[in-house]
Amino acid sequence: MEDRVALFIDGSNLYHALESNFKRHNLNFAEFANKLTGSRHLFRTYYYNVLQDPTRWPEGYREQQEFLDILRKTPYLEVRLGSTKIAQGVPVEKGIDIMLATDLLHFAWNGLYDVAVLVSGDSDFAYALQAVKNMGKHVEVAYFESNVSKDLLDVADNRHLLNRNFFKGLWSGKRRTKRKRVSEVVGKQTQSG
Repeated sequence: MEDRVALFIDGSNLYHALESNFKRHNLNFAEFANKLTGSRHLFRTYYYNVLQDPTRWPEGYREQQEFLDILRKTPYLEVRLGSTKIAQGVPVEKGIDIMLATDLLHFAWNGLYDVAVLVSGDSDFAYALQAVKNMGKHVEVAYFESNVSKDLLDVADNRHLLNRNFFKGLWSGKRRTKRKRVSEVVGKQTQSG
């Protein structure tokens, strides 16, 4: 029987890494999931991020809703949204890492997947990945070289380097240049914390 793969995408981490490495975000998530899954069976992809505040950043909120509508149409992909809290006048993500780690552990405990692929470079997930390994599951990390924790790579059974070559054929449409990119709105307003 082929391994069942669950993908866990730290959306903010992926978004900012795509911005800093490629200056684009128009990733075809279905193809991205297929490439990470390979010949194995995709159980489901989970995408985690914060919901933008429509009162503070209406343009960022509108663009995020367009993006989320595309994600929600992606087969076998679930969107999980956290919120932001204002700390010293700066919006800070709340609950995203806990939400991802809880799902990672809960689904492993219930035997819903054989292999977890974490798309993040955040060291906060290293202990959760180790706990999943201790349950007899395999764990893989998909990461950008410029944005990864050594602790995360040390725990991983397998690694997927997300570089220019990996993303060939995974973009949908062309790069946006005329309108202000969501990254310019969201990236300056939200800090991970």
